[in-house]
Amino acid sequence: MTTRILFVCMGNICRSPTAEGVFRKLVRERAPHLQVEIDSAGTHAYHVGEPPDRRAIAAAERRGIDLSGLRARTVDEADFGRFDLLVAMDQLNREVLLDRSPDEYRERIRLMLEFSPTTDVEDVPDPYYGGPVGFEHVLDLVEEASKGLLDELLSRSAARRR
Repeated sequence: MTTRILFVCMGNICRSPTAEGVFRKLVRERAPHLQVEIDSAGTHAYHVGEPPDRRAIAAAERRGIDLSGLRARTVDEADFGRFDLLVAMDQLNREVLLDRSPDEYRERIRLMLEFSPTTDVEDVPDPYYGGPVGFEHVLDLVEEASKGLLDELLSRSAARRR
C-alpha cells in the first residue's frame, strides 16, 4: 500500500522542495522497501514552473540532495483526496490548507515540525529574504522532522502487517 505525502509551503521554491528532497533521500537510504509517493506544492502561484531557489539547491546539494529537477506548482483541489498526508511548513500555510480543504480531508493536514521530537518551535521559517544560513537552518529542521515522519510511517507499516 502506497502512502502519498505532499509537502507544502507558500511558493514551493524553498521549504517544501527541500522537504521533498530530504524525505526522498531518507526513504531511499533507510526504508527503500516502503512504498511512498512524495511531492511538494505551494499555497500561492508566485513561482509556478520555476525550479527551487538557487540557494535552496546549493544548500541541499552540499548534503547530497538534488533539488534541481523539481518545479514549483500550487496545491490543487484534487491533492486533498490524492495525498494521505499534507505537511505544511508553518502555521500560515496550514491554515490556508485547512481553509481550502473539504471537511473529510482536514485530518490529513499536519505541521512538519510535529514530527520533530527535539524542537520546541512550530514553524519551519521561510529563508527566502535571508542569507545562506537560513537555508542551512531549514535543512537542519527538515532533516530532523523527516526522521520522525519516517519513524511514524514505519510504525504504521508494521502495525498493518500484524
